[in-house]
Amino acid sequence: MNMSQLETLITISKTKSFRKAGELLNLTQPAVSAQIKSLEDEFKTVLVDRNQPVTLTDRGQVFLEHAERMLDIVDQLRLKLSDMEQTPQGHIVLGTTTSIAIQILPRILSYFQDQFPLIKTTIQSMPSSLIYQNVEQGLVDIGIGYLIENNPQVLSSVLYYDTFDLAVSPLHPLAKETEPTLDSLKDVPIIMLSPDTVGRRFTDELFVRHNIEPHIVMELSSSEEVKRMVEINLGVAIISRQSILRELRQNTLKIVPIPELAVTHPVGVIYKASRYVNSAMQQFLADLKGMPEDHFTRE
Repeated sequence: MNMSQLETLITISKTKSFRKAGELLNLTQPAVSAQIKSLEDEFKTVLVDRNQPVTLTDRGQVFLEHAERMLDIVDQLRLKLSDMEQTPQGHIVLGTTTSIAIQILPRILSYFQDQFPLIKTTIQSMPSSLIYQNVEQGLVDIGIGYLIENNPQVLSSVLYYDTFDLAVSPLHPLAKETEPTLDSLKDVPIIMLSPDTVGRRFTDELFVRHNIEPHIVMELSSSEEVKRMVEINLGVAIISRQSILRELRQNTLKIVPIPELAVTHPVGVIYKASRYVNSAMQQFLADLKGMPEDHFTRE
């Protein structure tokens, strides 16, 4: 059964003629007859009394009621799909790091949901290393994180650049250092992020490259936890500058400029190359890519 057969039956019920139905539907009379015969064979019943004038049988009348409802549903579906093209709507699952979820996403989502209230978002927090995996497996629609892989299954676009800086309490002795270097961190208590984070990997590689054995006093899973420990002067931390903008404004943390840390790290949007991009995702990606970098990095 197909929609064309249903339309043919409905038209016959109105015109009471195979010929007139064919003219309205731009079909030959044999084609009209074949469509009705196919329906009758499929449902093993007689739907049309072919005596003149042509009428529907009792079973044909019951079939007609359902056929009209089915075509109404199809028309509503067409309208719904058309509306989705004109007014993006749907559901997006975002995967991002805790610090991005706290620092960056609120300003993005507040703007986006004001503009497109029919698009709903769910946020899942995870390390950047897991974002790629979850995007590739289809567990999240769009990832926002550090661009750390060249994966042919995943597309990405840079949104802004971040740095990892040495953050200390204003009361810490390093806060007064005039020309600190990475060697200044020897024997200094350091609070580290967990090993599955980009910041930790960068820090570990840096220490190995400079033959420094860091004095790690804590390993914590999120930037928020690290910041709190540094604020109360339990140690120093190498942490994303974007994650400490508020604390810098409030003067509860201070950045100590160390030349070896002056490396930029791209942060961007990540999505699967082969998946269908619905209207909600299209709009979200277009808006993200169209935002100037200072929208993400301003304090």
